[in-house]
Amino acid sequence: MEQSFVTQKEFTLRPRARGFHLITDEIIRNLPRLPQAGILHLFIKHTSAGLSINENADPDVQTDMEAIFNHLVKEREPYYMHTCEGDDDMPAHAKSTLTGNSLSIPITDGRLNMGIWQGIYLCEFRNRGGGRKIVATVIGQYNI
Repeated sequence: MEQSFVTQKEFTLRPRARGFHLITDEIIRNLPRLPQAGILHLFIKHTSAGLSINENADPDVQTDMEAIFNHLVKEREPYYMHTCEGDDDMPAHAKSTLTGNSLSIPITDGRLNMGIWQGIYLCEFRNRGGGRKIVATVIGQYNI
């Protein structure tokens, strides 16, 4: 017999330095039991970090993504008005708008159904962002 459920869990990722970080394993460790079929929705509760799905094999991708974002959104631009929280703050807000604050990932056979080369990234845009809070919502059908 199948029954639909919604479950939600909030947890804090370990602090990381500025950059693009693979967090797939840390996310999975913090999730409740996954259903046979469903959706995992992840939401980051911050305005200076983001979530993304990207390549999980070559670490050069993480380095290149950081370089690309730093090229697109520079620090200390003369037109920034919001500067009281440091040179990295306003650029972090802009970068988080570019990446977004949530992801939806299908669940199939009790596992995240991502491509073989895909991983979940924390996009940390502050020099010292601290632990980032994630809300994970699982919607799906469980065999009971």
